[in-house]
Amino acid sequence: MALQGPIPVTFPMVFPHGCYIVGEVQPVKDFDASSNGRFVQARDKQTGELVWQVAVMDGDPTLKPAQKTVAVKILSPVQPVPPAPMPGLPFTPVEFETVSVTPYVNGNGRLAFSIKVREMHAPRHTAPSKAQAGKDAA
Repeated sequence: MALQGPIPVTFPMVFPHGCYIVGEVQPVKDFDASSNGRFVQARDKQTGELVWQVAVMDGDPTLKPAQKTVAVKILSPVQPVPPAPMPGLPFTPVEFETVSVTPYVNGNGRLAFSIKVREMHAPRHTAPSKAQAGKDAA
């Protein structure tokens, strides 16, 4: 089979309704290498890059509450910095670049996906407000 390892996808394929940061960017623990209270950060098996993780909420309104929050792993030599919060919003919108997914069977015997990315940034495209859309039409 030609597909081996992570499957490259686009951000809109994974989060067509966008997503929002709901946690801190944290290092992922390498459970095999960490011992006796000594923390060792995980490295990606394919690239050797350090692995970081951030919790995001999927903007899809059809998802059940338990399905809305997912962990996104970020491969980066240094701790990624989330975009600045946007005034008036309770959560910070975010987009990711160089996205890949790895399917696996979770502890409940259901298909799940591990999401890995290379970059995190503020959304580049925002929908125009109704007021702005009216001005543009005039």
